[in-house]
Amino acid sequence: PAWALSRGSVRPAPRRRGGRRHAEVNGRKKTFTELQTERLEQAERTVLIKCPSKISEKKLLQYLSSHGKINSHFFFENRGIHALIEFSDKNSIASLQDVIGIPGATEHHVVPFKSRLFTFTMKNLVAQAAAETQIRLSPQSHIPVKDLIQKLCGADSISSQMYTLLNEYQLTEENIKLRYLACSLVSDFARAYFPDSVVKPFGSSVNTFGKLGCDVDMFLDFNEARKHIKKMTKGPFEMEYQLKRLPSERLATQKILSVIGDCLDHFGPGCVSVQKILNARCPLVKFSHQPTGFQCDLSVSNSIAIKSSELLYIYGCLDSRVRALVFSIRCWARVHGLTNSVPGAWITNFSLTMMVIFFLQKRSPPIIPTVDQLRALADDEDRHVIGSYDCSFVSDLSKINPTKNTETLDELLYSFFEYFGSFDFRKNSINLRKGKEVNKPESCPLYIWNPFEQDLNISKNVNQPQLEKFVALARESAWILKKEDKTQRMISKEPWGLAALLIPFGKNNPNTIKNRAKGIGSETIKSLLDSLKLSNVNNLQKAVGK
Repeated sequence: PAWALSRGSVRPAPRRRGGRRHAEVNGRKKTFTELQTERLEQAERTVLIKCPSKISEKKLLQYLSSHGKINSHFFFENRGIHALIEFSDKNSIASLQDVIGIPGATEHHVVPFKSRLFTFTMKNLVAQAAAETQIRLSPQSHIPVKDLIQKLCGADSISSQMYTLLNEYQLTEENIKLRYLACSLVSDFARAYFPDSVVKPFGSSVNTFGKLGCDVDMFLDFNEARKHIKKMTKGPFEMEYQLKRLPSERLATQKILSVIGDCLDHFGPGCVSVQKILNARCPLVKFSHQPTGFQCDLSVSNSIAIKSSELLYIYGCLDSRVRALVFSIRCWARVHGLTNSVPGAWITNFSLTMMVIFFLQKRSPPIIPTVDQLRALADDEDRHVIGSYDCSFVSDLSKINPTKNTETLDELLYSFFEYFGSFDFRKNSINLRKGKEVNKPESCPLYIWNPFEQDLNISKNVNQPQLEKFVALARESAWILKKEDKTQRMISKEPWGLAALLIPFGKNNPNTIKNRAKGIGSETIKSLLDSLKLSNVNNLQKAVGK
């Protein structure tokens, strides 16, 4: 099976594609804001229940239905069996909370709090034994790479391999609901201090490029509260709220996060390992949310980060090849150690995604438009200037003409490696606003312009050895795709196409890459060495071996 089960009475549910069912309204793809609003409201009507290991799904739903109609539900395993229950009416949750007890304080003192996290138990062991039944589990993590490779080998083309990888790795509908619920549960705490605030997800959880198992980035949003703060315009008086005044927005952010962090640490059900990182460029609170199994980063209103999420959402919705290529490249990069979950000099997933988008902007004809082209399509409602940065771009996807580019993913995967394997990183930077290479404004190994904050390089952390390793692996991957005999590999049952790229190079035959780097097996790598001015062939071998 694709996932391990700890109990014989529980079986996995089939995967569902990530949120495709809810992505359209009246035949039109929903805007980023429409989808966010819908899912946030949906989360407000949702509860999470820790269940006994053996439970009757029918009896549980029957009991819960006495408090109101249930729209949807699913079960998953994370430190035990959990059920996510979405009611059709928010009042159903209040009805349920009224009959739920506060845990006894025999060993530890508890602070009463009406959360939407519940624990259900059977009242007697006989009833528990009788309740044994098969519960369909929704997987919350992707399959291991070795199982993925085996699955890819059964495909009939590299394109179908890439879509298979996408389907296995992307967020499922259930996982997306769980992410919004995690934010909604944190909102319950934040509102104790800031009644009109709301906690929203951003980044990979919402931009269509999230992978099963990725962290949940969330932010505390005060924009809704600010909309209601209006001065009285009629009569002889002006009225406004009396509010605490702080010398800077950064200090206010730090104090807000400090309070919320302490609250989650001391009283938040399931919130553990809380860390307050208040002196970072973007202050945040990190914590683990045990009921959902997510690692979470909480920050305060970061408008530009939200616009970046929306921009990627648009690119991910425009053409199915975009996400398929991004997921494949990011999986390839992780297998070969180009990316890492620990911060450092590695290329980040965000930088890799931007490189793929830039590459697709440069195809002939382009597969996706540049940021400037999206800005030209914006109407008055799309105009957003944040600080001194113009973050305007069209939000209605129907206003963007589909591409006439018909290249297959097979062609695009090879061309991506070929393009960046010969890219002049010494001289050029990557600019998604213009969709073309421009001279570097400063000296650093890799320069990718932030799409909105144009004075920032989103890849500033990347050092020269890591860039050289990326270039060497890109060239090697292009060589493999160009030279391989798919039919022969399938006959001999060897991994082929994308599957062949997801095995660390040199693992089966360490001399292979050395020989190619020396020119024995490949003139392609040898002819491209000058673009990075690697000091000698040993540098290439060293970079590949890292």
